Amino acid sequence: MMADQVGQQEEEEQVSVASNSGPQAEPGFQSGLDIGSPAGNRSTIMEDKSCLLKKLEISVSEAEKRTGKNAMNMQEVYTVYLIETRPVDSQNEDENCVPDSLWRRYSEFELLRSYLVVAYPCIVVPPLPEKRAEFVWHKLSADNMDPDFVERRRIGLENFLLRVASHSVLSLNTIFYLFLTQENGWKEAVNESGFQAKADSRLKALNATFRVKNPDKKFTELKHYGDELQSVISQLLRVRARVADRLYGVYKVHGNYGRVFSEWSAIEKEMGDGLQSAGHHMDVYAASIDDILEEEEHYADQLKEYLFFAEALRSVCRKHELQQYELEMAALDLTSKKQQKEELATGTVRTFSLKGMTSKLFGQETPEQREAKLNTLEEQIADGEELVKAKNLECEDFMKNAWADIERFKEQKNKDLKEALISYAVMQISMCKKGIQVWTNAKECFSKM
Repeated sequence: MMADQVGQQEEEEQVSVASNSGPQAEPGFQSGLDIGSPAGNRSTIMEDKSCLLKKLEISVSEAEKRTGKNAMNMQEVYTVYLIETRPVDSQNEDENCVPDSLWRRYSEFELLRSYLVVAYPCIVVPPLPEKRAEFVWHKLSADNMDPDFVERRRIGLENFLLRVASHSVLSLNTIFYLFLTQENGWKEAVNESGFQAKADSRLKALNATFRVKNPDKKFTELKHYGDELQSVISQLLRVRARVADRLYGVYKVHGNYGRVFSEWSAIEKEMGDGLQSAGHHMDVYAASIDDILEEEEHYADQLKEYLFFAEALRSVCRKHELQQYELEMAALDLTSKKQQKEELATGTVRTFSLKGMTSKLFGQETPEQREAKLNTLEEQIADGEELVKAKNLECEDFMKNAWADIERFKEQKNKDLKEALISYAVMQISMCKKGIQVWTNAKECFSKM
């Protein structure tokens, strides 16, 4: 199979992400991969010259409903998605080349993304499409098995894979490549990485958020921006849903014009043909709203992607807060150890402590005991200084890499939202022109009576 051929080439050409200047995977995670040769650009995805998307054609081509038993041995209905991959070189050499394919459930996409978030904490990992429909207008089904919703989710899952495959760092991850090309075995590779043990608990992150004393101003502002972006897009989607409800009603009411004109034409001789034709135009106009609102849903999905991107931004900020908190705790512990050493060496206690009270009650320590404790403290201080130094470097590297990826994200966001909003405006203009054309046609029908 072609996946095996590409995998063999990958093993021969495997390189370490550490050789790149960009963000690195957390220790213990696989991240080296280099396959194939360059391909043409995709207009909707911002690609890096070294990314996987340059070398591998990726698509989620169809969805299929299946029935099976879950972990609780209970019958369930679920949807699987067909991922097709094909080396770009094979397209140039043989147009009839059959792509490799495999099926994945939505939960497997969730596992992949969870792994990437832990493995690359300084990267804004692309979000998945919604699991259940949100911000829907009342005529649209909120059922996650609805064919229209499943189709939109299929498009969203493909977009997720393309975004990861176009990223200069994420696309080089070995487990991501296994997800695309191997039906079995990739989950075992994820579990062996131990990513779940490395994942920060929510309580730990929340503790860092409230207790960090010197948060970085840039990350604080970015976190607030993520909150505001999510709020603005949520409001925009709610407004759009309300407009869709009212628009649907307005269009469908035009169907009453068609019915009335058709009934009227039956009792008129000279005016009958004109009324019948006008009624037909009204019926077509009323029926067109279903396709219009279905097209609108695709633009809404583009906005929803950035609604979920806001959470990805906050995730990076929370990781930075946690690192900053760990640095502050290490520095505080080092200061405490130095103070203990000074107090032990001089025999003076500057602050109230249980140790000071014990000394007053039971007498001072012997010189040998004091010397042993001083040696222990000196070792702890040396270890503490190394830890603070390491934490400082870790924070500096995180800030450098995270901010580089955030700038990449901002450029991508501006481009995507600009295109989406312009396309939405063009669609609205087209819709209005069709409405004008319907009434222009109706006017001509009336003129011929």
